[in-house]
Amino acid sequence: MSEMICYCFGYTREAIEQDVRQNGRSIITEKIIAEKRFGNCQCPTKNPQGR
Repeated sequence: MSEMICYCFGYTREAIEQDVRQNGRSIITEKIIAEKRFGNCQCPTKNPQGR
């Protein structure tokens, strides 16, 4: 099982690495940043570490 990187949106390390291989950069990371800007981050409730 791949390490969970983003609990809010369900992205794993493997998914982000694959995204970089396919796109030359991480579009997933850009999506996460955009969602955080819109206030859609739920890290305090979904991430076991609360961040």
